[in-house]
Amino acid sequence: MLPAHEHDEDARRALVREEWLARRVPAQGFPQVADWPARAHLYYLMSWHEGESLKALLARGERLRPHEVAELGARMLGLVGVLHRRGIVHRDIKPDNLHLGRDGVLRLLDLGVAASEAEDLCEINNPGTPSYMAPELFAGQPASEASDLYACGVTLYELLTRKFPYGEVEPFQHPRFGEPVPPTRHRPDTPAWLEAVLLKACARMPDARFETAEEFRLALERGAWQPLAVPRRTPLLERRPTLALKLLALGSLLLNLVLLFLLTRS
Repeated sequence: MLPAHEHDEDARRALVREEWLARRVPAQGFPQVADWPARAHLYYLMSWHEGESLKALLARGERLRPHEVAELGARMLGLVGVLHRRGIVHRDIKPDNLHLGRDGVLRLLDLGVAASEAEDLCEINNPGTPSYMAPELFAGQPASEASDLYACGVTLYELLTRKFPYGEVEPFQHPRFGEPVPPTRHRPDTPAWLEAVLLKACARMPDARFETAEEFRLALERGAWQPLAVPRRTPLLERRPTLALKLLALGSLLLNLVLLFLLTRS
């Protein structure tokens, strides 16, 4: 622990909790806590793996093909499913916390803000990175498996398009969520089945998303063989009826003006 936090009781508890959670996860797909017999200070050691984060991969200009994004997504969801079956919600899934080792293993990093069902965490603000946080978190609801799966969807969307489905969210911003931008707007080569999966994963309402990591993973693995139905965009009349009626009235007025102009010219 850094000297500045040596007497910070909350920081000490957080570090102990992070080590406890890290010891609960299996070796495959997660860094492991190294046993160190004599510790004179509060710290813990973890295994080191050569490689880079998926964020670093994007930063150096790597352009992932749709099938590569789907394959990475299936592996990521396998790891998220492991956490959820152990009652752990990660709360900060993003490309920065996904590490692709030189050994070819994808690892999920950083359980520093993870929550366990064995704990009673009362926080004023949900932890996490704003652009990957589900809409319900901004409304004050606690993080859950559903918000983790939303973060997985945003992560895959970014890996494919380098964009975010609702745009980038700045810290302390309270965003408004409309309809997610279809991935084909940024990557025209996105298969229809993959677009349907990503739009479902990034849906504004939790009950419109995948229910479990396993269901999400299966949709990616089945791919074009058993595609999801493409989500229907909600018509403007249903989403914003007042605006729709105003546009309709304006269109009618313009049409009448054109007809009146043509009649006066004849």
